[in-house]
Amino acid sequence: MGSLGVTEILIILAIVLLLFGGKKIPELMKGLGSGVKEFKNAAKDDKPADTKNETKE
Repeated sequence: MGSLGVTEILIILAIVLLLFGGKKIPELMKGLGSGVKEFKNAAKDDKPADTKNETKE
């Protein structure tokens, strides 16, 4: 599989614009941005199991 070129990205953006319309795209991008932000916060808070404070008996 190759990487996406400029032409492919423009075609994908044109299809998205046709499917969702110009008014819905800012709302979709806002939702996507908040989802990425939430994912980063969750990943930052998650610590590996070996560094957690566990009492072993």
